[in-house]
Amino acid sequence: MTVARQPNNRRSKPGGPKTAPRARRPRDSLSQETILAAAEEIALRDGLHALTFQAIGDALGAHPTSLYRHFRDKDELVLELVDGLRARSYGGTVTATDDWRADMRTISQRVREHYVRYAPFAQEMVMRTTRRPVEFANVEFTLDALRRAGLDDDEVVVMQRALGNFVRSVASLEAATLALEPDVRRRDELAWQVEYRQLDPETYPTIAELADRLPSLGAPEAFDVGLELMLDAIEMRAARSRARRGESVEHPGDE
Repeated sequence: MTVARQPNNRRSKPGGPKTAPRARRPRDSLSQETILAAAEEIALRDGLHALTFQAIGDALGAHPTSLYRHFRDKDELVLELVDGLRARSYGGTVTATDDWRADMRTISQRVREHYVRYAPFAQEMVMRTTRRPVEFANVEFTLDALRRAGLDDDEVVVMQRALGNFVRSVASLEAATLALEPDVRRRDELAWQVEYRQLDPETYPTIAELADRLPSLGAPEAFDVGLELMLDAIEMRAARSRARRGESVEHPGDE
């Protein structure tokens, strides 16, 4: 006897049972602050290249198009994020003193600390010009300090760019080292500290003599020494500028 098969109205679909769609946020519940907080989390985890309106919308449970009510496009969002992070790192914390060199040292160290703090995307962040309040304040501060050093105005603007490029480049390089996978960073550091000590002294006599003194790859001394060299050069150029103008020149170290 044949048993009639009952019709099965429940059709199985590939991928298992269908899950309920994720609830969307209310239309007016987003703000620039909420969006930037989600953007920062994504950038720290995956880098700025992974920062899309779709990714932010998914993180917030919002439709990507709703973000356009707050930001014109991704680039505007990135610039706001970068300037906001700068403000958090050192905005309003640096004030001019009567020592231009100390002022330049302070702002340079603050910028370095900023890139190290946001190491996962420092390489992408360093290339951007935000044209926003914290950047304007930085440029104003450094131009003023270099003028007080005694440079001619034509030299002020060039040295401001040269010093800024040095600070950002070295700081982002240090940040890139910190952003490496831990195992990769360990291997690189081990090679620097161990393999250099094992090189043939007849082939590499100078390395053999100095291997025990080589600083670690992430040693802050490299930044500090480079910064002081830059400041020394600025001081010497400023002395020449004052001499051309017939002003008295105080040499470094004079009391």
